[in-house]
Amino acid sequence: MSSHPVAETVASLLPGARAELAELVAFKSVADFDQYPRSESEGAANWIADALRAEGFTDVALLDTPDGTQSVYGYLPGPEGAKTVLLYAHYDVQPPLDEAAWATPPFELTERDGRWYGRGAADCKGGVIMHLLALRALKANGGIPVHVKVIAEGSEEQGTGGLERYAEQHPQLLAADTIVIGDTGNFRVGLPTVTSTLRGMTLVRVQVDTLEGNLHSGQFGGAAPDALAALIRVLDSLRAEDGSTTVDGLAADSVWDGLAYDETQFRKDAKVLDGVDLIGSGAVADRVWARPAVTVLGIDCPPVVGATPSVQAGARALVSLRVPPGVDATEATKLLQAHLEAHTPWGARVSTEQIGQGQAFRADTTSPAYQAMADAMAVAYPGEELQYAGQGGSIPLCNTLAALYPQAEILLIGLSEPEAQIHAVNESVSPKELERLSVAEALFLLNYAG
Repeated sequence: MSSHPVAETVASLLPGARAELAELVAFKSVADFDQYPRSESEGAANWIADALRAEGFTDVALLDTPDGTQSVYGYLPGPEGAKTVLLYAHYDVQPPLDEAAWATPPFELTERDGRWYGRGAADCKGGVIMHLLALRALKANGGIPVHVKVIAEGSEEQGTGGLERYAEQHPQLLAADTIVIGDTGNFRVGLPTVTSTLRGMTLVRVQVDTLEGNLHSGQFGGAAPDALAALIRVLDSLRAEDGSTTVDGLAADSVWDGLAYDETQFRKDAKVLDGVDLIGSGAVADRVWARPAVTVLGIDCPPVVGATPSVQAGARALVSLRVPPGVDATEATKLLQAHLEAHTPWGARVSTEQIGQGQAFRADTTSPAYQAMADAMAVAYPGEELQYAGQGGSIPLCNTLAALYPQAEILLIGLSEPEAQIHAVNESVSPKELERLSVAEALFLLNYAG
């Protein structure tokens, strides 16, 4: 770590930051109020609002978004004529899944082997703390040189789009010259990375029906059309022999021209079982960042336990399609639905319904903000050069902000490197990454202010 005064300040603030992250992680802020009380999310929102007020933010508000959740907004004016930077994070988290599988309680920040464990530690409550640390370090070293807006979303993990719709209804609220999305991560611990692309996504439910009701498989099997078998044929048509995604009319040959993703490292990151092949063709980075990827998320059919010898009259599935940059998600949805309908065998009745969508995102890495970030990362990560990586996941808000503010530069950084195991059991954050990225963000604001 550099001996820059900002770095020294952040290092001195880190113990307090751990205590604050522990307080924030303790809120079970899953934005599914059938699973967790709304009061947990409200508690986290109020914690962030209080933290912003304590830092001198003059305009702090809890925004009631259309999906029934709250986003926290704050504004801190800078010098007259300064640029405006929006800092984003989200405070809602994924459910902890099997709590018994966690080595330590998921909502209790615990240090182990040099990392801090807890749900949301990296994704993305750590991002909230990162923003606070950067701002505090600047205040302690001459002041904050830009106007700062902070937005902490309350339902990002649910994908219900509350903040997106709120922003569209209040287009000036989040207007900024540059937006820093603190919800991605470095390609590796210690390797400074900006995420320059995000895949979009669409969710489609497909229903196949063949009979008025289930039939005895002994009496009718062999001639009666089986809806579950028909659905399996449909779903299998979405993949080539090597596992590549094949949706009729959807290009799947794009090439990633940034950071390479070593196949052996990918197998380790993905925890692929020994002897099991990866799917698809081309480089790993092509497959996960630049090409479409279909996943069957669920199938409604009889469970094995309690199954009867029946020909199934109906079956349905939920299909996810990740959409690469350069492909319109609405067009991809139409192609997916047309494919599902065209590949349904035996004249079976098929219906499809789209239930979610987000557009892909591509940043302009030649912009002044990216140079300011590269210079900042060089100080925070001595000897390392800023890398550009893609991300297979989606952050739909990015596209909303890009559409609302086409002149704004958008940078994506964060704490969710592979070891963080976000969305899985035993999520954790590296305190060294929190320290270095907080330094980088502070120095970025200094560099960008000019």
